[in-house]
Amino acid sequence: MGRISTFLLLLQTPILLLLCVSAADDDEAIVSRFQEYLRIDTVQPKPDYYKAVDFLNSQAQSLSLESQTIELVKGKPLLLLKWPGSDPSLPAFLLNSHTDVVPFEDSKWTHHPLHAHIDPHGNIYARGSQDMKCVGMQYLEAIRKLQASGFKPIRSVYLSFVPDEEIGGHDGVEKFVQSQLFKSLNIAVVLDEGLTSPSESYRVFYGERSPWWLVIKAKGPPGHGAKLYDNSAMENLLKTIESIRRFRAAQFDLLKAGGIGEGDVVSVNINFLKAGTPSPTGFVMNLQPSEAEAGFDIRIPPNYDSEALERRLVEEWAPAGRNMSFEFKQKFSGKQVVTATDDSNPWWSLLENAVKEAGGRTSKPEIFPASTDARYFRQAGLLAFGFSPISNTPGLLHDHNEYLGKDVYLKGIDVYVSIIKAYASYESKSGSRDEL
Repeated sequence: MGRISTFLLLLQTPILLLLCVSAADDDEAIVSRFQEYLRIDTVQPKPDYYKAVDFLNSQAQSLSLESQTIELVKGKPLLLLKWPGSDPSLPAFLLNSHTDVVPFEDSKWTHHPLHAHIDPHGNIYARGSQDMKCVGMQYLEAIRKLQASGFKPIRSVYLSFVPDEEIGGHDGVEKFVQSQLFKSLNIAVVLDEGLTSPSESYRVFYGERSPWWLVIKAKGPPGHGAKLYDNSAMENLLKTIESIRRFRAAQFDLLKAGGIGEGDVVSVNINFLKAGTPSPTGFVMNLQPSEAEAGFDIRIPPNYDSEALERRLVEEWAPAGRNMSFEFKQKFSGKQVVTATDDSNPWWSLLENAVKEAGGRTSKPEIFPASTDARYFRQAGLLAFGFSPISNTPGLLHDHNEYLGKDVYLKGIDVYVSIIKAYASYESKSGSRDEL
């Protein structure tokens, strides 16, 4: 028996080696496709959307997915893919991702952000590696794996690759959900982007904060740089900044005290200052300017009294009596809707269990601290979760040296395999937007 076992083992060894080599080759091809997508320059404010859509369409063709490209705004194509289910009477689900990425300062990066360099530790450095080209490609790779396994969806699966999320989504998802095309899709639930997790568990988001992009302007008489006087433009603006700083500190103290998440407090950050009289060598140093302004990024949780905050803005931060004015560059004024994460929502249970079956776990559901396209889907009456299967990774969205580990990326594909399989196999007709 010992000789026979040894002989059988020797016969099996080449087969096992071939399987390992094949798996390694598959992983290499998967990562290579991800790198190809990352290298397409879709950086705002001049993203090459057409090149991205052409690449994604080539992937869709290799998977025999139905495809259509829509231009709700000229020059901003939106790609919609469909993996048809066997029962078209069931509401479909949508996997959404955006194709644009934020700008970068390439001199501050270890590796160029459009080269998708892989370092010796297997980390892929690129703008969009976390936010969110990874997720878009993971959707496609998960479908590739499911098709290879012979899986057939009962419920139809849609994938949308949308423009302009990084600048508010107004020419992307906001217009998409208002279109007759979208309304005809009969979508029950949407998965969109989430955030990285520094721990082993995956973060899930059921709502998000509203964005206020606010510019406050101050005016005052110009004066000599040596003169002390009241109501100069800079003095008035500094009073505003100090008042906002105190409010920010109070919100930050609530967060530091623990027991709540980042998405449960109002965040305020000053992102630009503009003042001074330009000169050939910089600015005139002995002239106090007659105008000054500052830009603030404010994010408001769904349960916060935004009307009270606006009164504070008018009465305290930018009072007209102090020669102050303000302008919203962006303001989400609709009601912030959240998605249930309890037994009343079968899609939540399906998501939670699918992650477990893939060997992972979800943390306590959170309010997304920033803003994503998911808010437009929720406003349209749909259920939506923010989810990116990225664990044990520092959050580097919009930061220098954004990267994603190769192994984390590959594991995330398997998580989506489990989620898509669970959602596409769910046969109950409850889950339509009319019934939930």
